Amino acid sequence: MPNRHRTDVLVIGSGAAGLATALHLASAARVTVLSKDAIHDGSTNRAQGGVAAVTDADDSFQSHIADTLAAGDGLCVEDVVRFTVSRAPECIDHVVALGLGFDREGDAPHLNREGGHSHRRVLHVADATGAAMADTLSREASTHPNITIESGRVAVDLITATKLGAGSNRVLGAYVYNRETDCVEVFEAAFVVLATGGASKAYVYTSNPDGATGDGIAMAWRAGCRVANMEFNQFHPTCLYHADAPSFLVSEAVRGEGGKLLLPDGSPFMDRFDERGELASRDIVARAIDHEIKRLGIDHVYLDISHRSGDFIEAHFPNILARCLAVGIDMRSEPIPVVPAAHYTCGGVIVDLASRTDIPGLYAVGETAYTGLHGANRLASNSLLECLVFARSAADDIGPQLHHPASARLSPPDWDESRVADSDEQVVLNHNWTELRRFMWDYVGIVRTNKRLERAQHRIDLLKQEIHDYYARHRVTPDLIELRNLVHVAELIVRSAKTRRESRGLHYTLDYPRPAPNPVPSVIYPAADPLDVFQRRPASPQKARRNLAKSAAS
Repeated sequence: MPNRHRTDVLVIGSGAAGLATALHLASAARVTVLSKDAIHDGSTNRAQGGVAAVTDADDSFQSHIADTLAAGDGLCVEDVVRFTVSRAPECIDHVVALGLGFDREGDAPHLNREGGHSHRRVLHVADATGAAMADTLSREASTHPNITIESGRVAVDLITATKLGAGSNRVLGAYVYNRETDCVEVFEAAFVVLATGGASKAYVYTSNPDGATGDGIAMAWRAGCRVANMEFNQFHPTCLYHADAPSFLVSEAVRGEGGKLLLPDGSPFMDRFDERGELASRDIVARAIDHEIKRLGIDHVYLDISHRSGDFIEAHFPNILARCLAVGIDMRSEPIPVVPAAHYTCGGVIVDLASRTDIPGLYAVGETAYTGLHGANRLASNSLLECLVFARSAADDIGPQLHHPASARLSPPDWDESRVADSDEQVVLNHNWTELRRFMWDYVGIVRTNKRLERAQHRIDLLKQEIHDYYARHRVTPDLIELRNLVHVAELIVRSAKTRRESRGLHYTLDYPRPAPNPVPSVIYPAADPLDVFQRRPASPQKARRNLAKSAAS
């Protein structure tokens, strides 16, 4: 049937984490990669800085580990940090072997230094490392005979045995909306890898693409997975502020190469907040900028690297320079107006060192996952590294199971739309989307309070009911799918923030301004919430069980 597909491994997401996982598995399995939009529209393509890895003789694993632990502010899992850092060189070798050419300085790689790092260790391709990595991985994946890439596919929900009334739980695949045909398809798979990225579109100001709506986190949560540390939303300190241009990230490397943050009168201010100045970790820099904006009642601050030569800026930051010039700002001779913006989700679906979630057969990699690497604040350029390391871990774990009897599949039922209708009220979705992102920015942003969190929770409760009712009565659309996921993720962020009665890393609250002793991750366990359950099941549970029995018998 045209609306049913079967594959060995279903990878939901086409960024670095998803494509790297697919490439590691392709020699032994049929892999289908789902891309919500065009394959280059994800967050990987926007990553400017690079990949943090120890490649220089003057650097060391222990130094990289120490820097990561310091940035994570007491909440990194040290074994995970050590695991990730020590596996960085082999993962770098793999992407280089695929054709990724990092910038070089003579016979050695050119290494940038970014905030929070004690050494130059960031491998990069000018200021567009993510785009170069996306090009390399997508080129290899699109030409591999065992990998099928399906674009324009928006995952609706995971299919599990428990949801269908079967016995022991296991992932069976996913229901997926096809933008081209406007219908929901069934993708059956013994293994599903969630690589959908983070949830920064929960905020009105973000450096992320429109697709960063927390889809994988929300789907895993609804399926019964634990999540952790969702309160730690990293706000990148420096995104372009311009009334007539969309926000884009101005790389950490600009400050690493001497860029100074200035107030409108031209005075620097970072030394008042941290002895490292502009090279402090992102949480500190973002809070400092936020403090100065609120103290002075201004819209933005400035980032100035015009003291470096024009040749240097053109060589190191060609893409940032071009983006600034397009809106009339020449960073070679004037400062760039910048503001913080939601950038990275440090929490996510809990996984182990093999990228396994709580549900057999379901894996999560990249920004969707909580590995324990980032703790309370991600160290710059550790994100692409995490993608590469845990993509390999997932593939190494899935590979030996591919032909194991435990991975035998049951056939899930078709998507049922017999009880829903088309909607003529798109304005409802638009209003809810705007409201959600606005109150998350106002109440659950860089600085929080108990009262703000309670207000956010109240609005989430109302929106959740509205969206649930809308979802239950109308045919799904991409906007509805994403809004449903965003409201669930927003609730997880707020619930996590309410449990952390301290200020640590990216979570700063005026009610508890000091860190607490002996911090622990904030883990949220799935509960029997009638608004979180799987809504589009077959016409009856009995029918689902009959289908599963027939499938097992065959």
